[in-house]
Amino acid sequence: MRYVLRQKLLSWGDDFTVRDEAGNDVFLVDGKAFSFGDQLAFRDMAGNELAFIKQKVFNWSPTYEIWRDGRLAAVVKRELFSFFHHRFTVDVPGPDDLEAEGDLVDHEYELRRGERVAAVVSKRWFTWADTYGIDVADGEDDVLVLASAVVIDLACHPDDGKRH
Repeated sequence: MRYVLRQKLLSWGDDFTVRDEAGNDVFLVDGKAFSFGDQLAFRDMAGNELAFIKQKVFNWSPTYEIWRDGRLAAVVKRELFSFFHHRFTVDVPGPDDLEAEGDLVDHEYELRRGERVAAVVSKRWFTWADTYGIDVADGEDDVLVLASAVVIDLACHPDDGKRH
């Protein structure tokens, strides 16, 4: 499935909208404006919370937790010693972790499960700021992939002039 993830420019917190390939709004990501560390609610269009993203403060490298239904679904962490490119791991319960590799600063990267591409994230086709396409492979957890892309955006661009 293909999505367009766009950060809202005029908002109090880090807010995003997600549209499907037909241009329909399918998800909202609502960032808490006055929180200690990033905290975001990932919601469907009816307002139901599908995931909650929370930054773990006091870590050496940017680390975020993705919670679903009161359970920890993933820990997204930037590798501390990757000098030329940012590199992230998405640690999920069990053996199927994801890794984000590529040019993460410019939003040109892949999320991979071993040798399998789980998603491709690209800003290449968009000219306005903080908007990019995400192509999620069949059988992947779309919400987890999209929430991971939001986390990578926050970690790679921690102050896009929107901080409170």
